[in-house]
Amino acid sequence: MELEKRINAFSKLGMFLGQFVHGIAEQELSEINARFYDDFNALIDRQRAFNAWFDRESVLKAIGAISGQLTPEKLNAWLAPYSLPEGHKTIGVIMAGNIPLVGFHDYLSVLIAGHKLQAKLSAEDGTLLKKVSEVLMEMEPAFQDRIQFVERLSRFDAVIATGSNNTARYFNQYFGKYPHIIRKNRNSVAVIHADDEVEDIKKLAPDVFDYYGLGCRNVSKLYLPENFPVNRIFEAFYDWSDVVENNKYVNNYEYNKAVYLMGSNQLLDNNFVLLKEDSGLSSPVGVLHYEYYRSLNELKQHLASLKDDLQCIVSGDKHADGYLNFGEAQCPALSDYADGVDTIAFLSAL
Repeated sequence: MELEKRINAFSKLGMFLGQFVHGIAEQELSEINARFYDDFNALIDRQRAFNAWFDRESVLKAIGAISGQLTPEKLNAWLAPYSLPEGHKTIGVIMAGNIPLVGFHDYLSVLIAGHKLQAKLSAEDGTLLKKVSEVLMEMEPAFQDRIQFVERLSRFDAVIATGSNNTARYFNQYFGKYPHIIRKNRNSVAVIHADDEVEDIKKLAPDVFDYYGLGCRNVSKLYLPENFPVNRIFEAFYDWSDVVENNKYVNNYEYNKAVYLMGSNQLLDNNFVLLKEDSGLSSPVGVLHYEYYRSLNELKQHLASLKDDLQCIVSGDKHADGYLNFGEAQCPALSDYADGVDTIAFLSAL
C-alpha cells in the first residue's frame, strides 16, 4: 500500500472522528456513518463504565486533539522529511491507558510508516482503539492484515513500550535485544513569571486539569518567583472547580488532603486542588506541587538538568523562554514525539 493511500485513509479517519467533536455528520461519510456512527458514539458514552476517569468530555477532548492533526496538509508536512517505503516489519506496541487513546500516536506512526502493528492495549483503555481500527479497515481494506491486538507480544521485529519506571526496567530486560523505544514516567511543569496576571494564568488551567491531571503532558508542578501571590493561581483556576464532579477526582483530592493534614504538611486549598510546596516533580491527583525560584537563569539550568524527567515545560506566551505557551501542553503536533524520541525516524530505519 503506497504512502499516499495510507495518508488518505488516516485523513478520512480524522474526518470521521471530528464529527463527534463538532456534532456535525459529514455527508461524504454517509456509508461509513451508517455502519459505525451510532456504535462509536455509544462507545464514547460507555467509556466511563470501563474507566471512571474517561467521561465523555475527556474522550472527546482526546478525539478532538487527534482529529485536528489528521489532515492531508499536516500529515504530509509531518512525513515530508522521511523516506517511507512500504515496510515489512511487525512492530510490537505496549500502550499505556492513563488518558483516552493515549497510544494513538504510536498506532498511527507504525501504520503510516508502512509496518504491521501488533498492539497490547491497557486494560484501562481497551476498546476505543479497536473500534477506531474497525473504521480504518473499512475505509482502507489493505489495513486488515496489518493490525493485530494481542494479550502478549510474539514474533515481532521491534518494540515500542510505554509504562511506569518499574515496568520500563522490565521492558528493558525483556525487549533489550530488539530494536526498541521504551518510555517511562515523565512529568510536565510550568514556569510562572512575576508579571503573569490572572488572565495569563487562566490559559495554564487546561494544562493542569485536562484529563484530571493524569497525562504525562499535564502540569504537575509550578515554579513561582519569590513572593508571588498564590491567590492569583487560585483565582485563575476558579472556572475549573467542576473537576470535583468526577467521583474519582474528588475522592483522590479528599484522601490526599487528609493524608497531608495528618502529616502536618502545610497546604493551600481552594476546595478542588491543593497546592503543596514540594521539590518533587510528580504530584498526586488533586495536588499541584510548587517551588519558589530566585533567578530565571538558575531555574533554566535546573530544568535543563531534569530534561530526562520532563515531558513539557510551559510558560507565559509573552516570555521568550523557548518553552511551550500556557495552554499548549495538551495540543501536541504530530512531530512532538513523546520523550523527544523521533518515532518515525526509528521506524523508517528498521
